[in-house]
Amino acid sequence: MKTRVVFNQKGGVGKSTIACNLAAIGASQGLRTLVIDLDVQGNSTSYLLGGQPDEKTPTIADFFDKTLSFSLRPAPVLDFAVQTPFDHLHLIAASPRLDELQAKLEARHKIYKLREAIQELGKTYERIYIDTPPALNFYTRSALIAATDCLIPFDCDAFSRAALYTLLDNVREIQADHNPGLTVEGIVINQFQSRANLPQRVVTELIDEGLPVLQPYLPASVKVRESHEQARPMIHLDGGHRLTQAFIELHAALG
Repeated sequence: MKTRVVFNQKGGVGKSTIACNLAAIGASQGLRTLVIDLDVQGNSTSYLLGGQPDEKTPTIADFFDKTLSFSLRPAPVLDFAVQTPFDHLHLIAASPRLDELQAKLEARHKIYKLREAIQELGKTYERIYIDTPPALNFYTRSALIAATDCLIPFDCDAFSRAALYTLLDNVREIQADHNPGLTVEGIVINQFQSRANLPQRVVTELIDEGLPVLQPYLPASVKVRESHEQARPMIHLDGGHRLTQAFIELHAALG
């Protein structure tokens, strides 16, 4: 079982798009797949459910809330996963309540609870993807401590590059202190414009520095906006599109 955390402290780099599309491809190939949405914005939740969950839908906030109350019979973590419209693909949805719970969880030292939950979830799912907030907060640290692998979306601008080195340092600290088995699986080049000089130069420089840049690069496309609007990952929207094919190749390369 692989648990991939999709992490970047910079917003707008495509974390939710990458997590959901890789998950959807694996599920379409028959892999039992789960997405955990830890971002209070809930972009992965909207993408896979077609909107925010109703009050009856269990969320990741409900799971964390349960960890704050002592119980001899804690609720099974599988109770918080819901079926998406896509076969073999489940979701533990985000919630606005994540913000209000964060301070309580930190104060009660619940940083390892997600790892314990994922060890249990690994008995059911073959692939787990964790979408994280654009910040190194309690939830992101929990995900990095819980994961086997880390994918880093990168969108080829100067701000992303400056943030990348800090991000890698933060991941190394988590590895050293909490999760020596965590692997930086690679940097996913997103919204790549092959005819523009700057993206080509930046990617070449990252490779020359010995950083784990993954191939293929995900091309820039307006089609992804349609995918978001229709709440249908690319494999279900347009299987032949060049962006879909790039996701399929990336999924195959990751294994």
